[in-house]
Amino acid sequence: MSHTREHSGAALVTGASGGIGRAIALHLARQGWDLGLLDQTAPPPALLDELGQYGTRVHTVSADLYDQSAIPDAAESCQEQLGPILCLINNAGLTAQIAPLEKITTDAWQRELMVNLSAPLTLIQAVTPAMRRYQWGRIVNISSMAARGGLYQQTGYAATKTGLLGLTRNVALECARDGITCNAVLPGLVDTPAVRGMPSLIQNDALSLVPARRLGKPEEIAALVGFLCSDQAGFINGAEIDIDGGARLCPVVLGSQKAIAERHALASGGLSPPDA
Repeated sequence: MSHTREHSGAALVTGASGGIGRAIALHLARQGWDLGLLDQTAPPPALLDELGQYGTRVHTVSADLYDQSAIPDAAESCQEQLGPILCLINNAGLTAQIAPLEKITTDAWQRELMVNLSAPLTLIQAVTPAMRRYQWGRIVNISSMAARGGLYQQTGYAATKTGLLGLTRNVALECARDGITCNAVLPGLVDTPAVRGMPSLIQNDALSLVPARRLGKPEEIAALVGFLCSDQAGFINGAEIDIDGGARLCPVVLGSQKAIAERHALASGGLSPPDA
């Protein structure tokens, strides 16, 4: 097991039914963690079967993260079944509305705020007491490249993912002396069902702006998260780690007409496979 207290604690992952969350759950299982899976719906049976191959104890809890009152009970249920939560992955997130600024509804704004930002805070409050007792804890908040540069007509999503960075910094400042780390991971365009479900025009245009010229793999995100949950990452705290194939970099090309033509061709063509 990657942490020092073998079988004394568990990892809690939110949103494990999705592409990135599923990969994180499987990676942590391979590292030896027992898992609490918190999601709005029950995880797919196929995921539970795969986790079972690693001898992982799994406890699932269905709860809507919009309902803040349900979160402490959900966390306590995991701790009663698996032992203290020493690793928390705040992965669940949503885009409740894609709309111009003037058309953002209060309901959509509140849902994004509660699920993407308030729920991670409430979960951190629920698990840090045990982490302090053990003088060891790992918290990873899954933010987004949108936290760096915004996201067109997705104001609520971008604002809450930026807020998650502020939460990460403050948790690190307050908890580091107790052996607890809190870091943020900022994925770019990743090969998930949600991305594959986008219209091809949007997919291709977005991919053309990624210097790596490919989608990220969920397993690449999971590997980074797994490292941040290990003993070896104990002095990484309050960090904001981009994993986006260089997409955060300025895409403007001033010195090569060929590079511009290549990018335009990619934007009008098809998505490359993830490992192309």
